[in-house]
This record gives sequence, structure tokens and C-alpha cells, in this order.
Amino acid sequence: MRSQAGFWDIDERYVLLSEAGDPLEKLYAVVPWEVFRKPLAKALKRSDGAKGGRPPFDAVMMFKVLVLQALYSLSYDQAEFQIQDRLSFMRFLGLGLGDNVHDAKTILLFREHLTQGPGGGEPVRPF
Repeated sequence: MRSQAGFWDIDERYVLLSEAGDPLEKLYAVVPWEVFRKPLAKALKRSDGAKGGRPPFDAVMMFKVLVLQALYSLSYDQAEFQIQDRLSFMRFLGLGLGDNVHDAKTILLFREHLTQGPGGGEPVRPF
């Protein structure tokens, strides 16, 4: 029979991941991810949201999804699955267990928007 997760269970799992040498935790710590926010905003040129609709996922978080795809050679479907399945991926992306996870189509559209948008596929350069 499955027991209900306790209040500290997730924290204990994070500690175990850290003790095991989670490479994504190290990557998160050494890369100043926020420096990509302005270049991503420039490359994406999103609307102001005045017309309503669902707000887009955070651009830096979506960029980190593309990094995960490249690091682990994941297809769009596999990226979606691994984000849902792996606690290390969720922690790297800043997602909690109750947060919405990007679906494969959203990841694909983000990549297309980034590479075919106003930046024309120019590399996102933080400096």
C-alpha cells in the first residue's frame, strides 16, 4: 500500500540527489541564468499580453529545457516525459511537483520561435 508523502520527503530526496553529485545542480550553480533573460526577450519579441490568453512559460526556464534537450539528446516527447519523471530535471528548472510541465509541442514551438523569430536564429549571447 502506498503511503502519503510527508512534509519533508521531497527535501530529503533533494539532499540525496545533492549527495549523489547531481550534475544539474552544479550546472545551475555555475551558470548565471538570468543574464540570458534580456537576449531571450529580444529574440522572442512576445506580445504584451493585452489580448489575454494563457501567459507564456518563463523564457529562461524554457531555455533551460533546450539545454536539457541538448545535454541528454532528448526528443521533444522525451523532454516532456523526463521533466515530469525526474526530480533532478524539475529542480534544475525550478518546478515543484504541483507545477505545470511543458508539453512536447510547447518545447517545439519555443525552439521554433527562438530560431525563426526576429533574431533570425542568431545565438543568444548574454554579453
